[in-house]
Amino acid sequence: MASVPSLASTVQQRLAEGLSAALPEAGSADPLLRRSDRADFQANGILALAKQLKGNPRELATKVVDGIPANDVLKEIEVSGPGFLNITVTDEAIIRTLAARAADDRLGVPFAESAGTTVVDYAQPNVAKEMHVGHLRSAVIGAAMVEILEFTGEKVVRRHHIGDWGTQFGMLIQYLMEHPHELDHKSDEEVSGEEAMSNLNRLYKASRVLFDSDEEFKTRARARVVDLQAGDEQTRALWQRFVDESKIYFYSVFDKLDMDIDDPDVVGESGYNDMLVETCRILEESGVAVRSNGALCVFFDDIKGQDGNPTPLIVQKSDGGFGYAATDLSAIRDRVQNLKATTLLYVVDARQSLHFKMVFETARRAGWLNDEVKAVQLAFGTVLGKDGKPFKTREGETVRLVDLLDEAIDRAASVVREKARDLTEDEIAERGAQVGIGAVKYADLSTSAARDYKFDLDQMVSLNGDTSVYLQYAYARIKSIFGKAGDRTPVAHPELELAPAERALGLHLDQFGETVAEAAAEYAPHKLAAYLYQLASLYTTFYDQCPVIKPEPPQEVAENRLFICDLTARTLHQGMALLGIRTPERL
Repeated sequence: MASVPSLASTVQQRLAEGLSAALPEAGSADPLLRRSDRADFQANGILALAKQLKGNPRELATKVVDGIPANDVLKEIEVSGPGFLNITVTDEAIIRTLAARAADDRLGVPFAESAGTTVVDYAQPNVAKEMHVGHLRSAVIGAAMVEILEFTGEKVVRRHHIGDWGTQFGMLIQYLMEHPHELDHKSDEEVSGEEAMSNLNRLYKASRVLFDSDEEFKTRARARVVDLQAGDEQTRALWQRFVDESKIYFYSVFDKLDMDIDDPDVVGESGYNDMLVETCRILEESGVAVRSNGALCVFFDDIKGQDGNPTPLIVQKSDGGFGYAATDLSAIRDRVQNLKATTLLYVVDARQSLHFKMVFETARRAGWLNDEVKAVQLAFGTVLGKDGKPFKTREGETVRLVDLLDEAIDRAASVVREKARDLTEDEIAERGAQVGIGAVKYADLSTSAARDYKFDLDQMVSLNGDTSVYLQYAYARIKSIFGKAGDRTPVAHPELELAPAERALGLHLDQFGETVAEAAAEYAPHKLAAYLYQLASLYTTFYDQCPVIKPEPPQEVAENRLFICDLTARTLHQGMALLGIRTPERL
Protein backbone atom coordinates (compact mmCIF):
# COMPACT_ATOMS: atom_id res chain seq x y z
CA MET A 1 0.00 0.00 0.00
CA ALA A 2 1.85 3.04 -1.22
CA SER A 3 0.53 6.42 -2.18
CA VAL A 4 1.27 7.39 -5.77
CA PRO A 5 2.61 10.89 -6.45
CA SER A 6 0.35 12.58 -8.99
CA LEU A 7 1.73 13.79 -12.30
CA ALA A 8 1.15 17.35 -11.08
CA SER A 9 3.37 16.77 -8.04
CA THR A 10 6.06 15.08 -10.18
CA VAL A 11 6.03 17.97 -12.68
CA GLN A 12 6.04 20.45 -9.78
CA GLN A 13 9.13 18.73 -8.38
CA ARG A 14 11.01 18.69 -11.72
CA LEU A 15 10.24 22.39 -12.22
CA ALA A 16 11.32 23.29 -8.69
CA GLU A 17 14.62 21.45 -9.28
CA GLY A 18 15.05 23.35 -12.58
CA LEU A 19 14.27 26.61 -10.82
CA SER A 20 16.83 26.20 -8.08
CA ALA A 21 19.48 24.95 -10.55
CA ALA A 22 18.99 27.93 -12.90
CA LEU A 23 18.40 30.49 -10.14
CA PRO A 24 20.12 29.40 -6.91
CA GLU A 25 19.25 32.82 -5.44
CA ALA A 26 15.52 31.96 -5.73
CA GLY A 27 15.73 29.43 -2.88
CA SER A 28 12.80 27.03 -2.91
CA ALA A 29 10.38 29.06 -5.01
CA ASP A 30 6.94 27.63 -5.86
CA PRO A 31 6.40 27.12 -9.63
CA LEU A 32 2.60 27.66 -9.07
CA LEU A 33 1.45 24.79 -11.26
CA ARG A 34 -2.16 24.26 -12.40
CA ARG A 35 -4.06 22.36 -15.07
CA SER A 36 -4.44 24.33 -18.29
CA ASP A 37 -6.50 24.17 -21.49
CA ARG A 38 -3.48 25.36 -23.53
CA ALA A 39 -1.28 22.42 -22.50
CA ASP A 40 -1.44 19.74 -19.78
CA PHE A 41 -0.21 22.16 -17.11
CA GLN A 42 0.75 25.79 -16.79
CA ALA A 43 3.27 27.24 -14.32
CA ASN A 44 3.14 30.96 -13.62
CA GLY A 45 5.39 31.21 -10.56
CA ILE A 46 8.19 32.81 -12.55
CA LEU A 47 6.28 36.11 -12.80
CA ALA A 48 6.33 36.58 -9.03
CA LEU A 49 9.92 35.43 -8.89
CA ALA A 50 11.03 37.90 -11.59
CA LYS A 51 9.47 40.71 -9.56
CA GLN A 52 11.39 39.56 -6.49
CA LEU A 53 14.70 39.21 -8.38
CA LYS A 54 14.00 42.35 -10.49
CA GLY A 55 14.61 40.39 -13.70
CA ASN A 56 12.88 39.93 -17.05
CA PRO A 57 10.35 37.10 -16.56
CA ARG A 58 10.61 35.76 -20.13
CA GLU A 59 14.42 35.54 -19.91
CA LEU A 60 14.22 33.87 -16.51
CA ALA A 61 11.63 31.40 -17.84
CA THR A 62 13.89 30.49 -20.76
CA LYS A 63 16.83 30.03 -18.37
CA VAL A 64 14.76 27.69 -16.18
CA VAL A 65 13.62 25.59 -19.16
CA ASP A 66 17.22 25.24 -20.33
CA GLY A 67 18.20 24.12 -16.83
CA ILE A 68 15.80 21.14 -16.75
CA PRO A 69 17.56 17.92 -17.83
CA ALA A 70 15.88 15.66 -20.43
CA ASN A 71 13.61 13.15 -18.68
CA ASP A 72 10.76 10.69 -19.23
CA VAL A 73 8.04 12.89 -17.72
CA LEU A 74 8.26 16.28 -19.42
CA LYS A 75 7.70 16.08 -23.17
CA GLU A 76 7.65 19.77 -23.96
CA ILE A 77 7.95 23.07 -22.09
CA GLU A 78 7.29 26.28 -23.97
CA VAL A 79 7.62 29.80 -22.66
CA SER A 80 4.52 31.79 -23.50
CA GLY A 81 3.23 35.31 -22.93
CA PRO A 82 5.05 37.33 -20.28
CA GLY A 83 6.79 34.25 -18.82
CA PHE A 84 4.27 31.45 -18.33
CA LEU A 85 5.45 27.91 -18.88
CA ASN A 86 3.13 25.62 -20.87
CA ILE A 87 3.98 22.04 -20.04
CA THR A 88 3.07 18.85 -21.87
CA VAL A 89 3.86 15.51 -20.23
CA THR A 90 4.75 12.32 -22.07
CA ASP A 91 2.13 9.67 -22.84
CA GLU A 92 4.41 7.19 -21.13
CA ALA A 93 4.35 9.17 -17.86
CA ILE A 94 0.55 9.26 -17.91
CA ILE A 95 0.13 5.51 -18.31
CA ARG A 96 2.94 4.64 -15.85
CA THR A 97 1.33 6.84 -13.18
CA LEU A 98 -2.10 5.32 -13.82
CA ALA A 99 -0.63 1.81 -13.69
CA ALA A 100 0.84 2.60 -10.25
CA ARG A 101 -2.63 3.82 -9.14
CA ALA A 102 -4.32 0.71 -10.52
CA ALA A 103 -1.91 -1.53 -8.59
CA ASP A 104 -3.11 -0.08 -5.28
CA ASP A 105 -6.47 -0.86 -3.68
CA ARG A 106 -6.77 2.82 -2.60
CA LEU A 107 -6.05 3.99 -6.16
CA GLY A 108 -2.81 5.51 -4.87
CA VAL A 109 -4.65 8.05 -2.70
CA PRO A 110 -2.39 8.99 0.24
CA PHE A 111 -3.52 9.21 3.85
CA ALA A 112 -3.50 12.75 5.23
CA GLU A 113 -0.20 13.57 6.94
CA SER A 114 -1.62 15.01 10.13
CA ALA A 115 -4.73 12.91 10.73
CA GLY A 116 -6.58 13.61 13.95
CA THR A 117 -9.98 12.80 15.45
CA THR A 118 -13.05 14.54 14.07
CA VAL A 119 -16.47 14.35 15.69
CA VAL A 120 -19.12 14.87 13.02
CA ASP A 121 -22.45 16.09 14.39
CA TYR A 122 -25.12 15.42 11.74
CA ALA A 123 -28.59 13.97 11.09
CA GLN A 124 -30.30 15.43 14.16
CA PRO A 125 -34.03 14.52 14.08
CA ASN A 126 -36.39 15.23 17.00
CA VAL A 127 -38.04 12.59 19.15
CA ALA A 128 -41.80 12.21 18.57
CA LYS A 129 -41.65 14.43 15.48
CA GLU A 130 -41.74 13.47 11.86
CA MET A 131 -38.64 14.03 9.74
CA HIS A 132 -39.23 16.54 6.95
CA VAL A 133 -37.30 17.82 3.95
CA GLY A 134 -35.26 20.11 6.22
CA HIS A 135 -33.63 17.04 7.81
CA LEU A 136 -32.33 15.80 4.49
CA ARG A 137 -29.26 17.95 4.02
CA SER A 138 -27.70 17.45 7.44
CA ALA A 139 -27.96 13.68 7.00
CA VAL A 140 -26.68 13.52 3.42
CA ILE A 141 -23.84 16.07 3.73
CA GLY A 142 -22.78 14.69 7.12
CA ALA A 143 -22.68 11.08 5.93
CA ALA A 144 -20.55 12.07 2.91
CA MET A 145 -18.10 14.00 5.09
CA VAL A 146 -17.77 10.99 7.41
CA GLU A 147 -16.82 8.74 4.46
CA ILE A 148 -14.45 11.28 2.87
CA LEU A 149 -12.64 12.02 6.15
CA GLU A 150 -12.32 8.33 7.06
CA PHE A 151 -10.89 7.59 3.62
CA THR A 152 -8.14 10.17 4.21
CA GLY A 153 -7.18 8.41 7.46
CA GLU A 154 -8.97 10.67 9.94
CA LYS A 155 -10.48 8.93 12.98
CA VAL A 156 -14.16 9.87 12.79
CA VAL A 157 -16.67 9.72 15.63
CA ARG A 158 -20.28 10.02 14.47
CA ARG A 159 -22.74 11.89 16.69
CA HIS A 160 -26.48 12.29 16.17
CA HIS A 161 -27.56 15.01 18.59
CA ILE A 162 -31.27 14.20 18.55
CA GLY A 163 -33.83 16.48 20.20
CA ASP A 164 -34.96 14.19 23.01
CA TRP A 165 -35.39 16.58 25.95
CA GLY A 166 -37.37 19.64 26.91
CA THR A 167 -40.70 20.90 28.17
CA GLN A 168 -42.84 19.29 25.43
CA PHE A 169 -42.14 15.87 26.98
CA GLY A 170 -44.15 16.80 30.09
CA MET A 171 -47.29 16.95 27.97
CA LEU A 172 -46.53 13.71 26.11
CA ILE A 173 -45.55 11.68 29.19
CA GLN A 174 -48.52 12.89 31.21
CA TYR A 175 -50.88 11.93 28.39
CA LEU A 176 -49.30 8.46 28.08
CA MET A 177 -49.61 8.00 31.82
CA GLU A 178 -53.34 8.69 31.63
CA HIS A 179 -53.82 6.66 28.38
CA PRO A 180 -51.29 3.85 28.89
CA HIS A 181 -52.03 1.87 25.70
CA GLU A 182 -51.52 4.66 23.17
CA LEU A 183 -48.06 3.47 22.10
CA ASP A 184 -48.89 -0.27 22.11
CA HIS A 185 -48.17 -2.16 18.89
CA LYS A 186 -50.79 -4.09 16.93
CA SER A 187 -48.80 -7.32 17.00
CA ASP A 188 -45.56 -8.77 18.36
CA GLU A 189 -43.98 -8.76 14.91
CA GLU A 190 -41.48 -6.13 13.87
CA VAL A 191 -43.00 -2.65 13.82
CA SER A 192 -42.67 -0.55 10.68
CA GLY A 193 -41.40 3.01 10.82
CA GLU A 194 -44.76 4.17 9.45
CA GLU A 195 -46.67 2.50 12.31
CA ALA A 196 -44.29 3.92 14.93
CA MET A 197 -44.66 7.42 13.51
CA SER A 198 -48.43 7.27 13.24
CA ASN A 199 -48.59 6.17 16.92
CA LEU A 200 -46.43 9.14 17.91
CA ASN A 201 -48.37 11.57 15.70
CA ARG A 202 -51.70 10.47 17.08
CA LEU A 203 -50.51 10.79 20.66
CA TYR A 204 -48.87 14.17 20.02
CA LYS A 205 -52.07 15.63 18.51
CA ALA A 206 -54.33 14.26 21.25
CA SER A 207 -52.06 15.51 24.06
CA ARG A 208 -51.77 18.92 22.40
CA VAL A 209 -55.56 19.32 22.22
CA LEU A 210 -55.86 18.41 25.89
CA PHE A 211 -52.98 20.69 26.89
CA ASP A 212 -54.58 23.65 25.10
CA SER A 213 -58.11 23.06 26.38
CA ASP A 214 -57.76 21.59 29.89
CA GLU A 215 -56.06 23.78 32.52
CA GLU A 216 -55.79 20.91 35.05
CA PHE A 217 -54.06 18.68 32.48
CA LYS A 218 -51.73 21.57 31.64
CA THR A 219 -50.77 21.90 35.33
CA ARG A 220 -50.14 18.13 35.63
CA ALA A 221 -48.04 18.20 32.40
CA ARG A 222 -45.86 21.03 33.73
CA ALA A 223 -45.29 19.20 36.99
CA ARG A 224 -44.29 16.16 34.94
CA VAL A 225 -41.43 18.16 33.33
CA VAL A 226 -40.03 18.76 36.82
CA ASP A 227 -40.25 15.00 37.57
CA LEU A 228 -38.47 14.21 34.29
CA GLN A 229 -35.64 16.62 35.04
CA ALA A 230 -35.38 15.30 38.61
CA GLY A 231 -34.91 11.78 37.24
CA ASP A 232 -38.16 10.27 38.60
CA GLU A 233 -38.03 6.57 37.60
CA GLN A 234 -41.56 6.10 36.28
CA THR A 235 -41.38 9.36 34.30
CA ARG A 236 -37.98 8.43 32.82
CA ALA A 237 -39.31 4.99 31.81
CA LEU A 238 -42.20 6.56 29.89
CA TRP A 239 -39.83 9.10 28.32
CA GLN A 240 -37.67 6.18 27.16
CA ARG A 241 -40.70 4.67 25.38
CA PHE A 242 -40.99 7.83 23.27
CA VAL A 243 -37.29 7.68 22.43
CA ASP A 244 -37.47 3.98 21.49
CA GLU A 245 -40.59 4.41 19.36
CA SER A 246 -38.99 7.38 17.59
CA LYS A 247 -35.84 5.37 16.89
CA ILE A 248 -37.87 2.68 15.10
CA TYR A 249 -39.10 5.47 12.84
CA PHE A 250 -35.73 7.27 12.45
CA TYR A 251 -33.92 4.08 11.57
CA SER A 252 -36.51 3.19 8.94
CA VAL A 253 -35.96 6.59 7.27
CA PHE A 254 -32.16 6.32 7.45
CA ASP A 255 -32.42 2.80 6.07
CA LYS A 256 -34.38 4.15 3.09
CA LEU A 257 -31.65 6.81 2.70
CA ASP A 258 -29.15 3.92 2.59
CA MET A 259 -27.32 5.28 5.64
CA ASP A 260 -25.94 3.30 8.56
CA ILE A 261 -26.74 4.77 11.94
CA ASP A 262 -25.62 2.83 14.99
CA ASP A 263 -27.27 3.11 18.36
CA PRO A 264 -24.12 4.17 20.30
CA ASP A 265 -23.71 7.13 17.91
CA VAL A 266 -27.11 8.55 18.89
CA VAL A 267 -26.36 10.80 21.88
CA GLY A 268 -29.24 13.22 22.23
CA GLU A 269 -29.57 16.38 24.28
CA SER A 270 -30.41 14.18 27.29
CA GLY A 271 -26.96 12.56 27.07
CA TYR A 272 -25.40 15.71 28.56
CA ASN A 273 -27.87 16.28 31.43
CA ASP A 274 -25.40 15.28 34.11
CA MET A 275 -22.88 17.86 32.88
CA LEU A 276 -25.10 20.96 32.69
CA VAL A 277 -24.72 22.17 36.28
CA GLU A 278 -20.94 21.76 36.14
CA THR A 279 -20.70 23.48 32.75
CA CYS A 280 -22.50 26.51 34.21
CA ARG A 281 -20.33 26.46 37.36
CA ILE A 282 -17.09 26.41 35.32
CA LEU A 283 -18.27 29.25 33.07
CA GLU A 284 -19.42 31.38 35.99
CA GLU A 285 -16.36 30.78 38.20
CA SER A 286 -13.96 31.54 35.35
CA GLY A 287 -15.84 34.77 34.59
CA VAL A 288 -16.68 33.66 31.02
CA ALA A 289 -20.40 33.91 31.92
CA VAL A 290 -22.06 36.43 34.23
CA ARG A 291 -25.46 36.72 35.91
CA SER A 292 -27.77 39.22 34.26
CA ASN A 293 -31.36 39.60 35.53
CA GLY A 294 -30.98 36.19 37.15
CA ALA A 295 -29.90 34.42 33.93
CA LEU A 296 -26.38 33.15 33.27
CA CYS A 297 -25.20 34.94 30.13
CA VAL A 298 -22.14 35.32 27.91
CA PHE A 299 -21.76 38.72 26.18
CA PHE A 300 -19.93 39.60 22.94
CA ASP A 301 -18.74 43.01 21.80
CA ASP A 302 -19.74 42.43 18.19
CA ILE A 303 -23.17 40.85 18.68
CA LYS A 304 -25.99 43.32 19.32
CA GLY A 305 -29.74 43.24 18.83
CA GLN A 306 -31.75 45.66 16.68
CA ASP A 307 -32.08 47.98 19.68
CA GLY A 308 -28.28 48.29 19.85
CA ASN A 309 -28.09 46.38 23.14
CA PRO A 310 -25.80 43.36 23.39
CA THR A 311 -27.42 40.00 22.54
CA PRO A 312 -26.06 37.46 25.03
CA LEU A 313 -25.83 33.68 24.81
CA ILE A 314 -28.12 32.49 27.61
CA VAL A 315 -26.60 29.39 29.22
CA GLN A 316 -29.09 29.15 32.09
CA LYS A 317 -32.48 30.87 32.28
CA SER A 318 -33.51 32.94 35.27
CA ASP A 319 -35.91 30.15 36.36
CA GLY A 320 -32.97 27.73 36.54
CA GLY A 321 -33.84 25.92 33.30
CA PHE A 322 -31.14 25.16 30.73
CA GLY A 323 -31.31 26.16 27.06
CA TYR A 324 -29.63 24.69 23.99
CA ALA A 325 -26.44 26.61 24.78
CA ALA A 326 -25.83 24.66 28.00
CA THR A 327 -26.30 21.34 26.17
CA ASP A 328 -24.14 22.37 23.21
CA LEU A 329 -21.33 23.60 25.48
CA SER A 330 -21.49 20.40 27.54
CA ALA A 331 -21.31 18.39 24.32
CA ILE A 332 -18.14 20.30 23.37
CA ARG A 333 -16.60 19.50 26.76
CA ASP A 334 -17.46 15.82 26.35
CA ARG A 335 -16.17 15.60 22.78
CA VAL A 336 -12.89 17.35 23.56
CA GLN A 337 -12.15 15.84 26.98
CA ASN A 338 -13.60 12.32 26.67
CA LEU A 339 -13.56 11.62 22.93
CA LYS A 340 -10.20 13.44 22.50
CA ALA A 341 -11.44 15.26 19.38
CA THR A 342 -9.13 17.61 17.50
CA THR A 343 -11.93 18.87 15.24
CA LEU A 344 -15.65 19.27 15.91
CA LEU A 345 -17.63 19.45 12.68
CA TYR A 346 -21.27 20.56 12.96
CA VAL A 347 -23.41 19.94 9.89
CA VAL A 348 -26.15 22.42 10.77
CA ASP A 349 -28.52 24.75 8.93
CA ALA A 350 -27.00 28.16 8.12
CA ARG A 351 -29.86 29.82 10.02
CA GLN A 352 -28.22 28.63 13.26
CA SER A 353 -24.89 30.26 12.43
CA LEU A 354 -25.16 33.01 15.04
CA HIS A 355 -25.94 30.51 17.80
CA PHE A 356 -22.90 28.40 16.92
CA LYS A 357 -20.64 31.41 16.53
CA MET A 358 -21.52 32.37 20.13
CA VAL A 359 -21.20 28.80 21.43
CA PHE A 360 -17.77 28.30 19.79
CA GLU A 361 -16.48 31.65 21.05
CA THR A 362 -17.69 30.81 24.58
CA ALA A 363 -15.92 27.44 24.40
CA ARG A 364 -12.73 29.20 23.29
CA ARG A 365 -12.89 31.63 26.21
CA ALA A 366 -13.37 28.67 28.54
CA GLY A 367 -10.28 27.02 27.03
CA TRP A 368 -12.12 23.96 25.62
CA LEU A 369 -11.29 25.07 22.08
CA ASN A 370 -7.83 26.40 21.23
CA ASP A 371 -5.14 26.25 18.55
CA GLU A 372 -5.04 22.45 18.79
CA VAL A 373 -8.79 21.87 18.92
CA LYS A 374 -11.13 23.63 16.50
CA ALA A 375 -14.87 23.69 15.91
CA VAL A 376 -16.34 24.29 12.45
CA GLN A 377 -19.92 24.72 11.33
CA LEU A 378 -20.52 23.21 7.90
CA ALA A 379 -23.52 25.48 7.33
CA PHE A 380 -26.00 24.48 4.65
CA GLY A 381 -28.70 26.39 2.81
CA THR A 382 -32.40 25.66 2.40
CA VAL A 383 -34.10 23.14 0.14
CA LEU A 384 -36.36 25.07 -2.26
CA GLY A 385 -39.23 23.94 -4.47
CA LYS A 386 -39.14 24.29 -8.26
CA ASP A 387 -40.59 27.79 -7.81
CA GLY A 388 -37.52 28.88 -5.83
CA LYS A 389 -39.49 29.25 -2.58
CA PRO A 390 -39.02 27.07 0.54
CA PHE A 391 -40.27 23.59 -0.29
CA LYS A 392 -43.89 23.00 0.85
CA THR A 393 -46.78 20.74 -0.12
CA ARG A 394 -49.75 22.18 -2.08
CA GLU A 395 -51.52 22.65 1.25
CA GLY A 396 -48.58 24.72 2.50
CA GLU A 397 -47.38 21.96 4.84
CA THR A 398 -43.75 20.94 5.31
CA VAL A 399 -42.93 18.01 3.03
CA ARG A 400 -42.51 14.67 4.82
CA LEU A 401 -39.09 13.20 4.07
CA VAL A 402 -40.47 9.69 3.55
CA ASP A 403 -42.91 10.89 0.86
CA LEU A 404 -40.12 12.64 -0.95
CA LEU A 405 -37.83 9.58 -0.94
CA ASP A 406 -40.66 7.27 -2.04
CA GLU A 407 -41.45 9.53 -4.96
CA ALA A 408 -37.79 9.67 -5.98
CA ILE A 409 -37.61 5.86 -5.91
CA ASP A 410 -40.81 5.55 -8.00
CA ARG A 411 -39.54 8.01 -10.61
CA ALA A 412 -36.17 6.29 -10.77
CA ALA A 413 -37.75 2.84 -11.11
CA SER A 414 -39.66 4.00 -14.19
CA VAL A 415 -36.42 5.39 -15.72
CA VAL A 416 -34.69 2.07 -15.01
CA ARG A 417 -37.66 0.08 -16.40
CA GLU A 418 -37.58 2.07 -19.65
CA LYS A 419 -33.89 1.36 -20.22
CA ALA A 420 -33.72 -2.15 -18.74
CA ARG A 421 -33.55 -4.94 -21.27
CA ASP A 422 -32.93 -7.99 -19.13
CA LEU A 423 -33.67 -7.03 -15.52
CA THR A 424 -36.30 -8.86 -13.44
CA GLU A 425 -38.99 -6.90 -11.55
CA ASP A 426 -37.03 -7.43 -8.31
CA GLU A 427 -33.87 -6.08 -9.91
CA ILE A 428 -35.77 -3.07 -11.29
CA ALA A 429 -37.10 -2.34 -7.78
CA GLU A 430 -33.63 -2.68 -6.23
CA ARG A 431 -31.98 -0.51 -8.91
CA GLY A 432 -34.86 1.98 -8.66
CA ALA A 433 -34.06 2.50 -4.98
CA GLN A 434 -30.32 2.84 -5.69
CA VAL A 435 -30.88 5.30 -8.54
CA GLY A 436 -33.63 7.29 -6.75
CA ILE A 437 -31.79 7.69 -3.45
CA GLY A 438 -28.55 8.34 -5.34
CA ALA A 439 -30.31 11.09 -7.31
CA VAL A 440 -31.53 12.82 -4.14
CA LYS A 441 -28.10 12.62 -2.47
CA TYR A 442 -26.21 13.76 -5.54
CA ALA A 443 -28.47 16.77 -6.16
CA ASP A 444 -27.71 17.86 -2.61
CA LEU A 445 -23.97 17.10 -2.72
CA SER A 446 -23.28 18.59 -6.14
CA THR A 447 -24.29 22.05 -4.89
CA SER A 448 -21.97 23.94 -2.54
CA ALA A 449 -23.51 23.27 0.90
CA ALA A 450 -23.83 26.96 1.75
CA ARG A 451 -26.16 27.57 -1.20
CA ASP A 452 -29.89 26.88 -1.31
CA TYR A 453 -30.83 24.31 -3.93
CA LYS A 454 -33.98 23.50 -5.88
CA PHE A 455 -35.52 20.11 -5.35
CA ASP A 456 -36.58 19.10 -8.85
CA LEU A 457 -37.16 15.36 -9.23
CA ASP A 458 -37.54 15.51 -13.02
CA GLN A 459 -34.06 16.96 -13.29
CA MET A 460 -32.59 14.67 -10.61
CA VAL A 461 -33.51 11.40 -12.34
CA SER A 462 -32.63 12.66 -15.82
CA LEU A 463 -30.07 10.65 -17.79
CA ASN A 464 -28.61 13.86 -19.19
CA GLY A 465 -26.72 16.56 -17.38
CA ASP A 466 -25.04 16.68 -14.00
CA THR A 467 -26.98 13.91 -12.23
CA SER A 468 -26.02 10.76 -10.38
CA VAL A 469 -27.97 8.70 -12.93
CA TYR A 470 -25.59 9.91 -15.62
CA LEU A 471 -22.65 8.75 -13.48
CA GLN A 472 -24.31 5.42 -12.63
CA TYR A 473 -24.98 4.74 -16.32
CA ALA A 474 -21.36 5.59 -17.18
CA TYR A 475 -20.26 3.00 -14.61
CA ALA A 476 -22.70 0.34 -15.85
CA ARG A 477 -21.64 1.03 -19.45
CA ILE A 478 -17.97 0.35 -18.57
CA LYS A 479 -18.96 -2.86 -16.79
CA SER A 480 -20.87 -4.00 -19.89
CA ILE A 481 -17.70 -3.55 -22.00
CA PHE A 482 -15.96 -6.16 -19.87
CA GLY A 483 -18.82 -8.56 -20.58
CA LYS A 484 -18.00 -8.24 -24.29
CA ALA A 485 -14.20 -8.20 -24.04
CA GLY A 486 -13.80 -11.96 -24.45
CA ASP A 487 -10.26 -13.08 -23.60
CA ARG A 488 -8.82 -9.58 -23.81
CA THR A 489 -7.73 -8.22 -20.42
CA PRO A 490 -6.77 -4.78 -19.14
CA VAL A 491 -3.01 -4.26 -19.47
CA ALA A 492 -1.16 -0.94 -19.29
CA HIS A 493 1.10 -0.24 -22.28
CA PRO A 494 3.23 2.86 -21.51
CA GLU A 495 4.96 2.60 -24.91
CA LEU A 496 1.81 3.45 -26.88
CA GLU A 497 0.91 6.86 -28.26
CA LEU A 498 -2.36 8.13 -26.77
CA ALA A 499 -5.32 9.69 -28.59
CA PRO A 500 -6.41 13.15 -27.28
CA ALA A 501 -9.49 11.67 -25.51
CA GLU A 502 -7.29 9.05 -23.81
CA ARG A 503 -4.85 11.70 -22.60
CA ALA A 504 -7.61 13.95 -21.27
CA LEU A 505 -9.25 11.08 -19.39
CA GLY A 506 -5.89 9.85 -18.08
CA LEU A 507 -4.84 13.24 -16.74
CA HIS A 508 -8.21 13.62 -14.99
CA LEU A 509 -8.03 10.12 -13.45
CA ASP A 510 -4.69 11.12 -11.97
CA GLN A 511 -6.31 14.00 -10.04
CA PHE A 512 -8.56 11.80 -7.91
CA GLY A 513 -6.32 11.82 -4.82
CA GLU A 514 -5.83 15.58 -4.91
CA THR A 515 -9.59 16.09 -5.24
CA VAL A 516 -10.36 13.85 -2.25
CA ALA A 517 -7.76 15.70 -0.16
CA GLU A 518 -9.30 19.05 -1.12
CA ALA A 519 -12.87 17.89 -0.38
CA ALA A 520 -11.72 16.66 3.05
CA ALA A 521 -9.68 19.74 3.97
CA GLU A 522 -12.37 22.21 2.90
CA TYR A 523 -15.39 20.12 3.98
CA ALA A 524 -16.57 20.47 0.39
CA PRO A 525 -18.14 17.26 -0.95
CA HIS A 526 -19.38 19.24 -3.98
CA LYS A 527 -15.78 19.34 -5.24
CA LEU A 528 -15.72 15.54 -5.35
CA ALA A 529 -19.13 15.49 -7.09
CA ALA A 530 -17.87 17.96 -9.73
CA TYR A 531 -14.76 15.81 -10.28
CA LEU A 532 -16.86 12.67 -10.83
CA TYR A 533 -19.21 14.40 -13.26
CA GLN A 534 -16.20 15.60 -15.25
CA LEU A 535 -14.79 12.06 -15.15
CA ALA A 536 -18.00 10.59 -16.58
CA SER A 537 -18.12 13.32 -19.26
CA LEU A 538 -14.51 12.67 -20.31
CA TYR A 539 -15.24 8.95 -20.36
CA THR A 540 -18.24 9.52 -22.66
CA THR A 541 -15.97 11.37 -25.13
CA PHE A 542 -13.35 8.61 -24.85
CA TYR A 543 -16.04 5.95 -25.45
CA ASP A 544 -17.22 7.76 -28.59
CA GLN A 545 -13.75 8.42 -30.02
CA CYS A 546 -11.62 5.44 -28.97
CA PRO A 547 -13.02 2.02 -29.94
CA VAL A 548 -12.35 -0.61 -27.29
CA ILE A 549 -14.13 -3.67 -28.71
CA LYS A 550 -15.59 -2.68 -32.10
CA PRO A 551 -14.21 -1.82 -34.60
CA GLU A 552 -11.49 -3.99 -33.16
CA PRO A 553 -8.25 -2.08 -32.44
CA PRO A 554 -4.80 -3.79 -32.36
CA GLN A 555 -4.38 -6.01 -29.30
CA GLU A 556 -2.06 -3.70 -27.31
CA VAL A 557 -4.34 -0.71 -27.97
CA ALA A 558 -7.40 -2.73 -26.90
CA GLU A 559 -5.63 -3.88 -23.70
CA ASN A 560 -4.50 -0.35 -22.86
CA ARG A 561 -8.01 1.03 -23.44
CA LEU A 562 -9.52 -1.73 -21.29
CA PHE A 563 -6.98 -0.74 -18.62
CA ILE A 564 -8.17 2.89 -18.80
CA CYS A 565 -11.82 1.71 -18.67
CA ASP A 566 -11.12 -0.42 -15.60
CA LEU A 567 -9.39 2.39 -13.69
CA THR A 568 -12.22 4.78 -14.63
CA ALA A 569 -14.80 2.33 -13.26
CA ARG A 570 -12.87 1.84 -10.03
CA THR A 571 -12.46 5.60 -9.57
CA LEU A 572 -16.17 6.23 -10.22
CA HIS A 573 -17.13 3.42 -7.84
CA GLN A 574 -14.83 4.66 -5.06
CA GLY A 575 -15.78 8.31 -5.54
CA MET A 576 -19.51 7.61 -5.52
CA ALA A 577 -19.13 5.42 -2.42
CA LEU A 578 -17.54 8.39 -0.63
CA LEU A 579 -20.71 10.37 -1.45
CA GLY A 580 -22.86 7.50 -0.14
CA ILE A 581 -24.15 6.54 -3.60
CA ARG A 582 -24.38 3.01 -5.02
CA THR A 583 -23.05 2.08 -8.46
CA PRO A 584 -25.05 -0.90 -9.81
CA GLU A 585 -23.09 -3.12 -12.25
CA ARG A 586 -26.08 -3.40 -14.60
CA LEU A 587 -28.75 -0.82 -15.35
